Amino acid sequence: MNKIVLLVTGTPCVGKTTTAQHLATRLNACYINLTEFAKTHNLSLREDKERKTTIVDEQMMLSEIRKAIDATDEKIVIVDGHYAAAVVPRNLVTRVFVMRRNPMELRRFMEACGYTGSKLWENLASEILDVCLVEALQEQDSEKVCELDVTGKTVEAVVDRISLILNENLKCTFGCVDWLGTLEREGLTDEYLRV
Repeated sequence: MNKIVLLVTGTPCVGKTTTAQHLATRLNACYINLTEFAKTHNLSLREDKERKTTIVDEQMMLSEIRKAIDATDEKIVIVDGHYAAAVVPRNLVTRVFVMRRNPMELRRFMEACGYTGSKLWENLASEILDVCLVEALQEQDSEKVCELDVTGKTVEAVVDRISLILNENLKCTFGCVDWLGTLEREGLTDEYLRV
């Protein structure tokens, strides 16, 4: 059975997990959260204590994700994680949804989730400098990559937009977000880009 494999990626606090879970419910899909998957399949190499994060064995993850996708009876699989584009085999991927959020809004979300210091500024810089989008374009076929500006949108609105793209009622595009240009125009580059 040919499966539809959808990746939902983006920097922390853009809303990817909530969106992916809602999308999985709507589509009756198998849902894989990469953080949980790494824990349950013992795919961690080590802890980065400075950044308070886990370093994952991406090669082992690639192998285990392939097995999980092959093993599920669900026709649709949704993989959620900021490095999803790097660990899901290219030939299995149907679409990559890169969620983007304006750094001013994203900063508020991150601070509300307890992000401070270098972890806050590194993740904001990742969003401003398109890190997840660039990785998706490097790791996956570019025609499968859809960039979504989710700033100020509800989860339902984002899921509706994804559904429109999946039903081919809306074009899948990238290159529509320019946070660096936005910050430059507002004179906020130095305040937000501290790395």
